[in-house]
Amino acid sequence: MSRVFKIRPLSSTLFRHFARRVHAGGRFLCLPVSGHFRFGKVTRAVALLPVMVLFLAISLSSRSFADEKLDALEKIRSQLSVADGYDLSVFAAIHNARSMALAPDLGGIFVGTRGRNLYFLPVDQNGQAGKVQNISSAFTSANGVAYQKGTLFVADQGRVVLFDVSTFNGTALGEPDRVLFDALPDKSHHGWRYATLSPDGKKLFVAVGAPCNICKTSGLEGTIITLPVSGGKPEIYASGLRNSVGLTFDPDSGDLWFTDNGGDGLGDDIPREELNKASAPGGFYGYPWFAGNDTRAPDFKNEKVPHKVTFPAFTFNAHNAPLGLHFYEGDMLVALHGSWNRTEPDGYKVVRVKFTAGKPQTASPFLSGFLRDNGAVLGRPVDIKTFGEDGSVLISDDHAGAIWKITPKQ
Repeated sequence: MSRVFKIRPLSSTLFRHFARRVHAGGRFLCLPVSGHFRFGKVTRAVALLPVMVLFLAISLSSRSFADEKLDALEKIRSQLSVADGYDLSVFAAIHNARSMALAPDLGGIFVGTRGRNLYFLPVDQNGQAGKVQNISSAFTSANGVAYQKGTLFVADQGRVVLFDVSTFNGTALGEPDRVLFDALPDKSHHGWRYATLSPDGKKLFVAVGAPCNICKTSGLEGTIITLPVSGGKPEIYASGLRNSVGLTFDPDSGDLWFTDNGGDGLGDDIPREELNKASAPGGFYGYPWFAGNDTRAPDFKNEKVPHKVTFPAFTFNAHNAPLGLHFYEGDMLVALHGSWNRTEPDGYKVVRVKFTAGKPQTASPFLSGFLRDNGAVLGRPVDIKTFGEDGSVLISDDHAGAIWKITPKQ
């Protein structure tokens, strides 16, 4: 009597098994019956041909798509310029890649997006990226990710959640194990959050943007808050911020450094984009009374500023949109995402900010070429993380859909 089997997707292993069975004259696909496939004794070539055609078509199509994406990224890479003494390579292709959280004990990297999806990128023992996995599509804006051994934190638009990933299988995340806080301003304007852990791992720092272009804020709007990872109420660490979109700690002093994007519609050269420093909680950074650095905002220039202002430690050109930042060999790397409404586009690069005696002094290109002379945009860098022990760094790019790797030449 013939046996009935439910159909399932073909894998390369299953295909090889089919081939061996056909070669041996075994039982294989004969005719579809009632939504199943009935197996019986059939001729080798005739029985396997439809399966082979289907399998090869799917496989070649899949490989072709992946190869085309990597080919496109290689073409972009060939047009980029990296600082002397470094090599640039394509590390991985990930759609809308934003914040990254390295999880070496899990053998991979969590990659957030400014959308529903959260990805996991496996990395082998040789530091080579594997096939990216979409591990969840249950978020509003899965932008902010942070990781400490066994625990993944995700700062979504309206809430902050954590996952126990001690038994994570690399393919599916499941439901959050705990909601740390569920009363973030649930508004889409500047609703993508950024997050990082304190050096001691006891607090999660989360940036909460102002829900507008230029306006007065209330509650947690326009702040950086802290949340105890063990649970508890949020506290405001810094205020007077429009849209802080990158957070990191000085590994030597423990000071918090963060970027802040200025308002639109004030002209091509106002406001200067900010790199700020906080050595202690309670700092006020001027928004909306100041439009970047010490320039007063037109709509509020006649009003008394309610608090003492901490002015930025360093500034970038208006509309450069500084996002991720990371201390690197005594200096700082900053991703300039690039302007979207400037007459002459600017930004679209990673710069190295030179530090002297703990203070930022000058900025020079570290990775550039994303903005072409004809105005074409090849990529927009977002986040920066060190990778491995050889001084390599990874840079996410939500426009090209890539993670770039910069490696010191040996």
